This record gives sequence, structure tokens and C-alpha cells, in this order.
Amino acid sequence: MQFQHIDNKQKGEFFLDDAQGQRIAEISYVWRADNHIIADHTWVDDSLRGQGVARQLLDTLVRFARENKLKIIPTCSYVDVMFRREKSFTDVAA
Repeated sequence: MQFQHIDNKQKGEFFLDDAQGQRIAEISYVWRADNHIIADHTWVDDSLRGQGVARQLLDTLVRFARENKLKIIPTCSYVDVMFRREKSFTDVAA
């Protein structure tokens, strides 16, 4: 699955649109400082539930953070739970 990415250095998101251009999945973040982002929202359309799309979005955000030497502050409940559950995210957790 290839996610699109937009970022204006105030906020950003990784997302997936369907063939008609409708948003069907997203994970968004807000810049807190030069090296911190706040993961504030994750959403997946019901049509994609159970297919691991939220985890793929999170993995994409974590890869972005690692590539850019960022720390993630999880305020989104999904991201918060996954950060506590998955020890492989420790390096990007703020």
C-alpha cells in the first residue's frame, strides 16, 4: 500500500485515497519543535478495517520519524497504545 504524504512544517499527514479521491485512511501529526511531532489522529474507513492499515500508517509515520531523527509524542489513543505495546518504537518515543 502506497500512502501519500503532505507536510507544511506546522502539520502533516500520511493518507490513502480511493479511486474516486475520497480519503479512506489517515494518520496525522502536528510539529511541536524541530525534532518533535505529535501524532494526534489515526482513522481507517470501515471498508479497510481488519486489514492492518492503521498499523501500516503507524509504521510509515515511525519510518518518517527515524529518517528525520524525530521523536513522536502520541496523543492519538491508537498510537499511544501501540507505543506502550510495541518495544520496537522506543527509539522514536518522546
